[in-house]
Amino acid sequence: MATSGAGADTRFRTTVNLDVRQLTVGAIAENCFIVRREGSGKGLVIDPGDEPERILGEVDDLGVKVEAILITHCHFDHIGAVAPVAKMTGAPVYCPKIEVPVLADIMSFVPMPGFGPYESYDADVMVEGGETLELAGLSIDVIFTPGHSPGHVTYSVRDNEAIFSGDVLFQGSVGRVDLPGGDGPTLMQSIRTLVESLPPETGVYPGHMGVTTLGAELATNPFLDQLPG
Repeated sequence: MATSGAGADTRFRTTVNLDVRQLTVGAIAENCFIVRREGSGKGLVIDPGDEPERILGEVDDLGVKVEAILITHCHFDHIGAVAPVAKMTGAPVYCPKIEVPVLADIMSFVPMPGFGPYESYDADVMVEGGETLELAGLSIDVIFTPGHSPGHVTYSVRDNEAIFSGDVLFQGSVGRVDLPGGDGPTLMQSIRTLVESLPPETGVYPGHMGVTTLGAELATNPFLDQLPG
């Protein structure tokens, strides 16, 4: 997995020419991703958390038609820019079914003052895990990975050794479980599902911090010592 670029905006390529653009946005430094096959005119936006102008500017620079907006979970730092990005691109929004009410009333679920205001949005498509989405020329498996939040899903790009893990697994860490609906044992079971069902070379594109692989985290992440046997 080669990388290029610097600072908050970074480009990644997987071994089979998946072009991933990372934009780190908002006060909580959330990673929004623009994903497409290398050179394709169609793409996806994953977890547009804030700074819609930056996200839309990158989409315009790439000349990409956004075919869908995918949400891993509905904590405010991952969905704050969903409404403006959806309205400007016309792309349908895919949202975890359990968390649809949060997207529809974002400010009621912001846990502390000083953030927002964010515009709510009614999801266009609900996902629960187990689906395979055919979008922008990609086959994407939806994996139910609760624990950080009740409805959290991970998007696995089939045949591309890449997952978009939201706040389940990070480089050297895992998602917090002290927010409403969080549960530590459930989170660890979700991570176990990922490491047992996907190859170690799978790239992990997380909601915060740097890109890593499942194998690297199994080898070095101290939290994964707690994986259930």
